[in-house]
Amino acid sequence: MKIALVAAMANQNVIGLNNQMPWHMPADLAHFKQVTLGKPVIMGRKTYDSIGRLLPGRRNIIISRQPAPQQLAADWVHSIDEALALVADQAEVMIIGGADLYKQLLPRADRLYLTHIDLDTEGDAYFPDYQTDGNWQQISSAEFAADHKNPHSYRFVLLEK
Repeated sequence: MKIALVAAMANQNVIGLNNQMPWHMPADLAHFKQVTLGKPVIMGRKTYDSIGRLLPGRRNIIISRQPAPQQLAADWVHSIDEALALVADQAEVMIIGGADLYKQLLPRADRLYLTHIDLDTEGDAYFPDYQTDGNWQQISSAEFAADHKNPHSYRFVLLEK
């Protein structure tokens, strides 16, 4: 099983402010859907709360120390290892946040699907510094200019170990 981290980040690795992404980029949302659809997604409870719903077409696994809400059609677990055990038979599992999960799983990750958004913004959640680990190889990169739907230029990058 490959462990993949999927994240969008502004400059200085900002991924969030007050449990929200401080931007709206429809192209990134479409890219996120394209790379995660049909695959299990693992997220922390705060990420689940910020999304506000389960993601359709994906097995949703939520890690939290809190008890599971009743009648939730998702797997609710209490540890990373418990979450990974549920999907051990899958080819790839997608880690979709938040910052604590990214930090804990970066050393175990095989693949990074990153969106770099050219935006200087305030943040209180950050993607860990993956560039200090020299083992990442860039597989692909595609750059896009801002347009009428996406107010900032951005770049999709795929990295593998």
